[in-house]
Amino acid sequence: MFGLRSSRQSSCKSCGWRGRFFRHLLLVLLCTWLVACQKSESPQIDSATQVNSKQSVNDEWLQQSDARKGFVAAPTGQVKDSQGNVIWDFEAFNFIKGEAPISVNPSLWRQATLNNQIGLFKVKEGIWQLRGFDLANMTLIQGKTGWIVVDALTAQETSEAALAFAKKYLGDHAVTGLIFTHSHADHFGGALGVLSAQDAKARKVPIVAPSGFMEEATSENILLGPAMGRRAMYMYGNRLPKNEKGLVDNGLGKAVAFGKLGILTPNTIVAAEKQELLIDGVRFIFHNVPGSEAPSEFTFFLPDFKAFCGAEIMGHTLHNLYTLRGAKVRDATKWAAYLNQSLTHVQNSEVVFNQHHWPVWGAANIQDFILKQRDTYQFIHDQTVRQINAGLNASEISENLKLPKSLDEHLSVRGYYGTVRHNVKAVYQNYMGWFDAHPSNLDPLPALLASEKYVTLMGGEEKVMIAAENAIKKGEFRWAAELLKHVVYVAPKNGKAKELLAQTFEKLGFASESSAWRNFYLTGALELREGPPEKGMSREGLLEMLNQTPIERFLEAMAASLNASKAEGKTIKINLVFSDTQKSFVLSLENSVLHHALKAPDKDANATLTLTQPFFLKMVLGQAGGKDLLLSDQTKIEGSKIDLALFFNMIDKAPGNFSIVTR
Repeated sequence: MFGLRSSRQSSCKSCGWRGRFFRHLLLVLLCTWLVACQKSESPQIDSATQVNSKQSVNDEWLQQSDARKGFVAAPTGQVKDSQGNVIWDFEAFNFIKGEAPISVNPSLWRQATLNNQIGLFKVKEGIWQLRGFDLANMTLIQGKTGWIVVDALTAQETSEAALAFAKKYLGDHAVTGLIFTHSHADHFGGALGVLSAQDAKARKVPIVAPSGFMEEATSENILLGPAMGRRAMYMYGNRLPKNEKGLVDNGLGKAVAFGKLGILTPNTIVAAEKQELLIDGVRFIFHNVPGSEAPSEFTFFLPDFKAFCGAEIMGHTLHNLYTLRGAKVRDATKWAAYLNQSLTHVQNSEVVFNQHHWPVWGAANIQDFILKQRDTYQFIHDQTVRQINAGLNASEISENLKLPKSLDEHLSVRGYYGTVRHNVKAVYQNYMGWFDAHPSNLDPLPALLASEKYVTLMGGEEKVMIAAENAIKKGEFRWAAELLKHVVYVAPKNGKAKELLAQTFEKLGFASESSAWRNFYLTGALELREGPPEKGMSREGLLEMLNQTPIERFLEAMAASLNASKAEGKTIKINLVFSDTQKSFVLSLENSVLHHALKAPDKDANATLTLTQPFFLKMVLGQAGGKDLLLSDQTKIEGSKIDLALFFNMIDKAPGNFSIVTR
């Protein structure tokens, strides 16, 4: 497949943008025709998520597509950590070829095929990308004396492998600059695989990031880390087998590398709306776009290369206004406004490359690409608001709002990651919150109690299951899932109900165009059959990043982990003194609320705990317990050891492996 590229690519270049446009249009029409020809298995699943039994993957189109343009070489084998665990397998998705199986939405199969173009790619002279080494891309820009690296992937292991692979084909150049486009871990977590802190300091390597980067990068998963990590298992499908009935893609890229995650503190901050920098002889014009896809993010233009980096505010999929793993809702109008500004920023660009997917070449293609993305987010926002003002609630709007044909048929805004449906609900939530104004929803029964009453009202478990089986026969899988959810809540040991619900989730997952929806459904089915994971998402690989996190973030998380029942009626004051950083905090417990203050130790405290920051991080990660606290040479306790033990006993440790489909 790779060997055929050179002759076919030359053919593609000669046909120009019109040829690519008509091939893309032909593919859209083909997918639309296949959907129309198929008899729907479920009238409640919208047309964008129908399953076709067959889809012909046009190899000629694939070879000529932009996803293959500039291909240099592909890696093989696996990337392992220091213990021999496989972090990344370059051949895990080799099954993605040919026609779409009946277990995968054909549109998602197409995206999975394009994302499966893995290796080193030349964007244009002096700009290269490594794709398929992790969820995101690593971009290399040729500077005067070495490589300027844009984004460092998720894990140290994969970033090391990516850079080593590039050097094999491009030469062993030093890293002379490191740029973090935004504050999500798949773009900075592998920093220490690109550059060590000692080397960066010794050579004064510019490490560039947008304003607010460190605060956002280190805080997002500290306070709600266990819950977000648990839901991330669902969203990214890391428990699923990599095959046609399991994980096939993640929309933005193949998968997430779960390895050693670190960070480097930026020494150059882009704070202005527009800011120019010279990095190793290369001119950069940065544009801050905070509060778009990430709280801290920028794009940039390279005038010497006539190239624009859109970071993650643009790509070949509809993105999330609300991410299913859990996060703050994103502002659709702000996102659309930044895309609108980008139409001006790219006027002198010959190529737009982003930190996911493949680039877009040619002025007309670039303008159309960004314009369609801009109008999609604006359309979702405006039409949701219009219907809110007409009195509809979030579920009603998400059920009926459809993109206009001019946008829906544009492949780069298809719902491979985000979806119109859950983005509509994000807009609603952003403006209206959780309450739909119906009085019965003001103080509804909790889920489990409501399920007990529903199942009793419907005549018991067996009758509800019969109704669910009839719904399945009619192809009404969403209704079947709703019915069976109540049975499984009430009777979590009912094997037949759990299997029926698992089969229903599989049907919904196989139909989903969104990789995130597919992964959620299929992971739910897996959990019904095998139970939740033995352990939550490991945080041990976060140690390097946690070392860069302000202690205040952990103390905030500690306050949010206080077990109010245990703390009822108790008043305790603890001095927390860090011997290595010379910082001290006073922790005060009263009214079942824990406060902290950065100040000198209080002489009236119940106890004073002196320790090092590394030992404190071991406590945070669960690597050190009460016995270690008493015996370690990195700790010292003054005052009441009983009160100190009582205090720490009030802090719950979330295991991060809680059940989701059973309660």
